[in-house]
Amino acid sequence: MARFIKKHKHEIGLGPDDLKFRGEKRADKVLLRVIDFDAENKEEKEIKSIEEVMPYKKKPSVTWLNIDGLHDEGLMAETAKHFNLDKIVLSNVMQTQARPTVQEYDNCIYISIKMLRQDEKKDKILVENLSLILTKTVLISFQEVKGDVFEPVRERIRAQKKRIRNSGTDYLAFALLDVVIDNYIYIISLLGEKIEDLEENLLQDPPQSVIDQINTYKRELNFLRKNINPAKEMILTLSKIENDLIADDTYIHYKELLDNINHASESSDSYRDILSDQLNIYHTTISSKLNDIMKFLTVFSVIFIPLTFIAGIYGTNFDFLPELHFKYSYFIMLGVMVVVALGMLKYFKNKKWL
Repeated sequence: MARFIKKHKHEIGLGPDDLKFRGEKRADKVLLRVIDFDAENKEEKEIKSIEEVMPYKKKPSVTWLNIDGLHDEGLMAETAKHFNLDKIVLSNVMQTQARPTVQEYDNCIYISIKMLRQDEKKDKILVENLSLILTKTVLISFQEVKGDVFEPVRERIRAQKKRIRNSGTDYLAFALLDVVIDNYIYIISLLGEKIEDLEENLLQDPPQSVIDQINTYKRELNFLRKNINPAKEMILTLSKIENDLIADDTYIHYKELLDNINHASESSDSYRDILSDQLNIYHTTISSKLNDIMKFLTVFSVIFIPLTFIAGIYGTNFDFLPELHFKYSYFIMLGVMVVVALGMLKYFKNKKWL
């Protein structure tokens, strides 16, 4: 299936508020986890249903509900009902190939972004859709699979870090988005190290495999840019919206997100230019090597032209040739050939053709 765009035939014609899962099922069952906290207290547990979250909804503390798995249409309907959310919001959550976006509603802000992770074992970039629904006291995050990059945020909450424990859902949303963008930069840096290592091979004697590596890295960069550039537009919009759900002192952090994702975008552009330069260097090196080979073959051929002429003259089958029966004729002929060859080499050298 195409890597840059995926669309199933059965998804065509669905209404914008139809709670139908549109994507590739990547989790066998749905996992619900709740962290409720304020400056003094914290509670963390797994739950079985959305109804178990309702007591937290009425508390003044911050509640983070994380849902792993997007295919349960009944669960999505319950979420819309219990949190009084427009079905369009949950429909967008279930569309995993949706473009990163931010949308304002009467009682929430919907945020969608692509989350990238580096699989160290397979040396592969994994991508999944992350959706956030920001309300006054509850932040709901939706992920396609269990196992994410947000454990550092959970550790900050457990360690009673003052900034996150004393802030609201708006700052928690920032913390999650910050981790996502930091992973953009981390993945680009890993790819950048591989790209920079190619230069040593290019400046020496580049093997044929270098061109395959360059093309592979170009595909990876294009894939990264396909996810980063729309996220950049979304973060720009998020940093400009004016909404009561986002405190004034939190906007400065969203602007930090914009700086970070600009850094990621500019780095990907720089490495794309480097790859283009490396491709040009490779072709230049190969062309230079080919020119050296052709120069050697040309000189070799030109030297042997007069020698072949001499050998041809004295290889004819005539009885009466000058000095044909002379005792040292053969050695004289070889001597003339050596003198002619050395004379031509010296001439080429004086002309700086060698």
